[in-house]
Amino acid sequence: MTPNDVLAGAATAASALLAVPAATFATQCLLGSLPRRPRPPAEDARLRMAVVVPAHDEAAGIAGTVRDLLPQLAAGDRLVVVADNCADDTAAVARAAAAAGGATATTVLERHDAARRGKGHALAHALAHLDAEPPDVVVFVDADCRIAGGSLRGLAAFAAAARRPAQAEYLLAAPPQATPLARLGAFAVLVRNRVRPRGLARLGLPCQITGSGFALPWALTAHVRGLGGDIVEDLALGLTTAAAGAPCRACPDVRVTSVLPGSDDEAARQRRRWEHGQLATAWRRTPGLVLHGLLGRPALLALGLDLLVPPLALLVLLLAGAFGVALAVGAWTGQWLAATVAGGALGAVAAATLVAWAAHARGVLPVRDLARIPFYVVWKLPLYLGLWRGRETTWRRTARDGEGPRG
Repeated sequence: MTPNDVLAGAATAASALLAVPAATFATQCLLGSLPRRPRPPAEDARLRMAVVVPAHDEAAGIAGTVRDLLPQLAAGDRLVVVADNCADDTAAVARAAAAAGGATATTVLERHDAARRGKGHALAHALAHLDAEPPDVVVFVDADCRIAGGSLRGLAAFAAAARRPAQAEYLLAAPPQATPLARLGAFAVLVRNRVRPRGLARLGLPCQITGSGFALPWALTAHVRGLGGDIVEDLALGLTTAAAGAPCRACPDVRVTSVLPGSDDEAARQRRRWEHGQLATAWRRTPGLVLHGLLGRPALLALGLDLLVPPLALLVLLLAGAFGVALAVGAWTGQWLAATVAGGALGAVAAATLVAWAAHARGVLPVRDLARIPFYVVWKLPLYLGLWRGRETTWRRTARDGEGPRG
């Protein structure tokens, strides 16, 4: 074997390795873009539901969230708001909104523990409160979210019937007067949280817990209490319940929405936290998931392959880099297999992204913005280079429109 053969073989192996997440992404997007008939889950009148809302310095918006959630409650249901380490009057505003809505089954808890910050601790605090009279299902909704379609009771019934977690479709819209970068960010979230879970559901496979708007049967809430300060607590929770035999199901006919930060800098900080946490979790958990999946647990294999797909911008960066290196290797050695594999993988991701846009995002992402995708990828490059200097490990609240950066 000549040195040129070794070089070409190494380039081909690297391209083939990257082709795995590329093929996973493309398959999910293509299947998730096929037409589907809406099937809102039926509500169960017998079900006792609790809705938990963790809130940190959300005085400006918590009243709207409470007002939005109260109509979702039936007799016997409860709403628990956790004002977690707040420096504002989130708790008072939440109580006033509940009283104005005539709600008697709303509890506002105040938690102060500067040493244990983050959503995981807030959720555990709410569950400890519910221990005295456990509901059948707990639904978790972030404080800046609204219910845009379906009902939380339907989501709860969906989870109870399957005895597994259920994830609503969680979308983040671009803010008014959004920049092209913000619109592309919203599109990337749509692909991650709508298109790909729908593709998995079409194959009868589980999905990740993607964030706000997920439901857990009470028996599974014990897994929440061990999340601590994990900065991607939702993702970690879904992997933990899956390992315990209860992988999450997508419930796309219930929709929860929020709005991305209006500032590109604040959006970059938010994405840094999410994506550093996702990549660190993938590094730790993917090998075990794939191994257990190959040993007879297909749900874990599906989640492992899904976790192997990096954020869209990073996937494009890696594939473009591999393609460029493979072209150079081909020109040097005369062997073009690596370039063929890398180019095919890059083309598949590009085609699948365009299909997802055509099926789901033509009304929210103008076609002219698609030409800006390379600039979006370059804009996110410092985020990924930051992994070499040290990944984000601390939970930080994302500033809302009109606020400055927050801790």
